[in-house]
Parts: sequence; structure tokens; C-alpha cells
Amino acid sequence: MRYDRLVEEALRSVVRTALTEAAINGLPGDHHFYITFKTQLAGVDIPAFLRQKYEDEMTIVLQHQFWGLKVTEDRFEVLLSFNDVHEKLSIPFTAITGFVDPSVKFGLQFQVAEEAQAQETPEGVAAFTPAEKPAAAPEAAAEEPAEANAASENGANVVTLDKFRKK
Repeated sequence: MRYDRLVEEALRSVVRTALTEAAINGLPGDHHFYITFKTQLAGVDIPAFLRQKYEDEMTIVLQHQFWGLKVTEDRFEVLLSFNDVHEKLSIPFTAITGFVDPSVKFGLQFQVAEEAQAQETPEGVAAFTPAEKPAAAPEAAAEEPAEANAASENGANVVTLDKFRKK
């Protein structure tokens, strides 16, 4: 049994469920999400200027200014504003490397397997690592990522399963 894969899928479903709730009901109270993802993996659909600027990873913030959030079984889509232009991003859940909700000090950190990065396929097995600091938010984000960094440094609930993985 590949428990690492089972646990990863279960934890990615937490992200899927949180995004689905936000798509249906909006974000309650102070909830907001920092989502970090690999920009070069197959299936990631972002504008070329963002892929060029963020060659490896990018962090987006879903808080006050996002539109058209749609969630499917394997990905989510959202419209964000960059330089006052709405741009559509479509991101597979397997490309996500970090998810933080600083309002409740909750975070998940995923590490996309090297073979998935090398093949540029989103089907690789990801491993979990302790969250040190989420990547910086894009310049277009309304808030500074320092809040997310503070959340992970001040006792956020970050899940790590390294000691249970085969080495």
C-alpha cells in the first residue's frame, strides 16, 4: 500500500473542499488563502507573462479581489487582477506546493516529486515537508505575505509526514 499517496490525496481534498466552500459561499470572516504552485507543470494554465516572471513557483492570494472561482475534481480556476487586467488561472491540485489560511493559522506544505517536475506531469507523488515560510505573494496581491509567514512561524498547524515515508 502506498499510504503516502492516500494521505496526500486526502490532504489535497482539504484544499479542494476549502476552495469549493469559498466558490459557493464566499470567504467567511477573515479567512483568506495563500496558494503556492509550480508554474511549469503540465496542466498549469497561466498567462505567459506570469510564467516568465515566476519561472518555478508562484503564490496567489484569494481574499478580496478574485472572481469566477470554479473547482473541479482535479483543478481550480480563478480570475485575478494583474495590472488592472483580469487574467484566468487554471491550476491542478497536484501542482500545489503550499496552502495557508493565516486567519486560523492553518497550513499544508506539499513537495512535488522530482520525477513529476522533470516530466512536467501533474501525476507525480508529492511528499510533505515542514513549512518554513510560504513563498512570496505576487505583486498584484492586496496584502503582504508576511502575515502568512507569521502564521507558519507562530505555531500554524502544518502537517508533515516525513518520518512515515519510505526513504
